[in-house]
Amino acid sequence: MTSVSALNHIHKTGHYGNYENKSEENLLKILEIKNMLIVQIVQYKNSTVSFENINIDNLKLKNEPQNVVSNNDTRILWNGPKNWLLVSTKKDLFNKILESFKETDFAVTDLSHSRAIIQIEGQNIKEVLKKGCPFNFNGFKKNNSVNSIFNGIAITIDMIEDNPNTLRLFSLRSFGESLYHSITDASLEFGYKNL
Repeated sequence: MTSVSALNHIHKTGHYGNYENKSEENLLKILEIKNMLIVQIVQYKNSTVSFENINIDNLKLKNEPQNVVSNNDTRILWNGPKNWLLVSTKKDLFNKILESFKETDFAVTDLSHSRAIIQIEGQNIKEVLKKGCPFNFNGFKKNNSVNSIFNGIAITIDMIEDNPNTLRLFSLRSFGESLYHSITDASLEFGYKNL
């Protein structure tokens, strides 16, 4: 069975908004990220197992608010106390995760097909987010993540890079189109290019 992306019918390549007479590097770039492994890992409250020694794709879990550990293929976002969101291009990593986290101590849930991921790149991405999100982005930097809302839609924001500013927005698949329309509408002022 072939999977259909959350934004398959609405994300079209091209230039939109206030893009005329602007160089390509000054435009926001918006794309849908597809075919990613997304796994939620939660340690049970009554578990006494140490998660600090568990290694997934050469990364160790950290229980630090807004912290992300990453390599070229995998990112592990702190999602709450003893709660992480693992995002990876390595789809076969799921079996390794199941082996590493015993079901008596951890709940491991594959969320890969239940999320929409929108990536935005450009110097004005924080200004776009400020239009619909109450979070203060002034100190938000590379390898930070936060759970918040954007125009009433629950999202997870993952800051991938500082130069150029690049972040990913995760939402429930069922809200993917609404989030996409909200983000692209907020981006019209700056001009954007769909990739």
